[in-house]
Amino acid sequence: MASLWSKISASLPVNEEQFPLQFGDKVESSVLEMLKWSRQQLYSNTTSASRMLNAQIILDISWERLNTGTWRHVDKDWRRVYSYGCLFKVAALCQGNPSENDVLQAVKTCDMGLLMGAAILDNILQVFVRILHRELRNTSKEEDKSEYAETKRIKIVNPCAPLIKEELAVSRIKCPSLESFNANYLLPLKPVILERIIDHWPALNNHPWSIEYLRSVAGCRTVPVEVGSRYTDEDWSQTLLTVNEFIDKYILNKVQTSQNGEKALGYLAQHQLFDQIPELKEDIRIPDYCCLGEGEEDDITVNAWFGPAGTVSPLHQDPQQNFLAQVVGSKYVRLYSPEDTDKLYPHQSQLLYNTSQVEVENPDAERFPEFAKALYVECVLQPGDVLFIPVKHWHYVRSLDVSFSVSFWWS
Repeated sequence: MASLWSKISASLPVNEEQFPLQFGDKVESSVLEMLKWSRQQLYSNTTSASRMLNAQIILDISWERLNTGTWRHVDKDWRRVYSYGCLFKVAALCQGNPSENDVLQAVKTCDMGLLMGAAILDNILQVFVRILHRELRNTSKEEDKSEYAETKRIKIVNPCAPLIKEELAVSRIKCPSLESFNANYLLPLKPVILERIIDHWPALNNHPWSIEYLRSVAGCRTVPVEVGSRYTDEDWSQTLLTVNEFIDKYILNKVQTSQNGEKALGYLAQHQLFDQIPELKEDIRIPDYCCLGEGEEDDITVNAWFGPAGTVSPLHQDPQQNFLAQVVGSKYVRLYSPEDTDKLYPHQSQLLYNTSQVEVENPDAERFPEFAKALYVECVLQPGDVLFIPVKHWHYVRSLDVSFSVSFWWS
């Protein structure tokens, strides 16, 4: 990895004069001086230890600002300061002849900047992480055969899906025209499963998504993970793990059980994944039907949902139209009309007002007597299925096995 620094430095501005450091009044002059000093070190023969020390000081100061008060009140300049600190730390780690552990730390540093910071220098941290990931892939050893066999077995598990009664089943249709979809489903806000509309996705063809593939393109990347079977549970929390750590701990069941003997569950659910890891974004496509909306393509929110069997999204509603595309595994989904909202007992708190208090598959009839009167439709999504969930429609989702879905929120 001796040539790594030459690749990293080649992506930097050619000199200090072309390396901008412009901030508003909220960034103190002492911090700006530290940033300028770290910038100067980039273009000098300063030791790696000195670079690392200054970078860590910048990161520590900006991290404190990022974690003071609510996130929406964090000034963007402080997020940019944090990103510059990440840049300087990556430079310190990659100087000279870095070890594989140094490169892994550099990747994690880039991910923290991409998650918590703001874009700087034409999103240079994304450029860095591609260089670093390519270096790791070029030097990685062949996968252990026993682990590969284990992931293959998990991938082909065929769980017992719930029996869907015909009168309750969500309608299915193959590749409707835009006009037909608009008239028969979008305007009347009627749920439907669209078949064959994502068969061309590389995620289902050229680069079929599997545990092995996710390891290869994103294994060392640090991502936010939700810990717990559902976000309404008292013990639900969030943490940061690499994709490899998440797979080992929650997908391959290499995890300790809780005190009551239940298996711990974790879920990778976030809208930043495809921006953070463009290799995965290149494997999917925005459904053509989104063009029927009022917004632009940039207004569409793309979310990733990756987790083990048993993970639940409680009954809730969203303020936008939703296409839920199933790529790996299967999911049980139940949908209720917004006309039955009163029978679904939404939480009274402002934080969870869009979430029902009812445990859908094990309802408490005494606490929620009207719930049984609410009409619903249901389905099991298989790879290649795309479920249209109309705006404000309540929906409950349970993963039947290891599952990777992609949702598109649009207006």
